[in-house]
Amino acid sequence: MKLILGGVAGLLLVASAVLWMLRPGAQRPEGSAAPEFELADQNGRIHRLGDYAGRWLVLYFYPRDDTPGCAREACRFRDDIGLLGDLGAAVAGVSVDDTESHADFARKYTLPFPLLSDPGGKAAAAYGSLLNLGVARFARRHTFIIAPDGRIAARFDKVDPARHAQEVAGALRSLRAGQ
Repeated sequence: MKLILGGVAGLLLVASAVLWMLRPGAQRPEGSAAPEFELADQNGRIHRLGDYAGRWLVLYFYPRDDTPGCAREACRFRDDIGLLGDLGAAVAGVSVDDTESHADFARKYTLPFPLLSDPGGKAAAAYGSLLNLGVARFARRHTFIIAPDGRIAARFDKVDPARHAQEVAGALRSLRAGQ
């Protein structure tokens, strides 16, 4: 009986630890100031939130370079970059992968926007998008539309990579209409 209770207690302890690691980070609600970041892109160029002041920014976080869902999402943004640009928005992707991985990913799919490297997960954590599994960290698939004044105008926590770029374009149209 003691062994069974010990096994159950151990299982509960492990389950609690896993749930703790999977908990959402600090949420950044719409209307709040977007957290600053300073991250290198696939070409080694440094990007800061302030670089986008005065224009809309679609900042999307994704788990890993060159995985099926992440490639689908990136290619949808690539295919709709003209529409998003016509709506006055720049696009930047962020993951914890390094700049070399980003360069390979961008080259393979001809991505015309920066992929920002966040190897320590600091920016992902600031936006509440870091998934920390202890031995591995990933960015959650979240997207933020940052207004020209630097506030979070819209956030997407549930993202379908196949149609997300169109969803973002629709939100940008609505946001711009309400200006």
